[in-house]
Amino acid sequence: MNQNVDLSAEFAQNAELQTVAAAGGAIFMVFMLAALALSVVMIAGMWALFTKAGKPGWMAIIPILNAWVLVEISGRSALWFVLMFIPLVNLVAILLIWMDVAKSFGKGPEYGIGLLLLPYVFVPVLGFGSAQYTPQASPGLV
Repeated sequence: MNQNVDLSAEFAQNAELQTVAAAGGAIFMVFMLAALALSVVMIAGMWALFTKAGKPGWMAIIPILNAWVLVEISGRSALWFVLMFIPLVNLVAILLIWMDVAKSFGKGPEYGIGLLLLPYVFVPVLGFGSAQYTPQASPGLV
């Protein structure tokens, strides 16, 4: 009799662990699907943005190349591309590049800050919206 009680307690504990593991797996899948959806939205927005700027849209899906194209769209020099990879300096460089991208599409500096802080919203709006690309002259090296 005592052995039956031990087995049923062990079975209940295993069932509880399986339930917790299934819930954890479901939560993980929801987060993964959300990340996939955000990635698709961002790629589509960047693709449209690049196309509007006269660049091939497929460049949006290649990580380092898309940073180079953003620097070109912003009208900044190649030095700014290098600055994007220097820790702490890159924070300012990326902000200024996004602000210049916004300016290239006729938007203000606030929109550039939005591009930096909420790219999943602002990039698709810029890419699929009515904004027109106007190339900007390079503001200089620094």
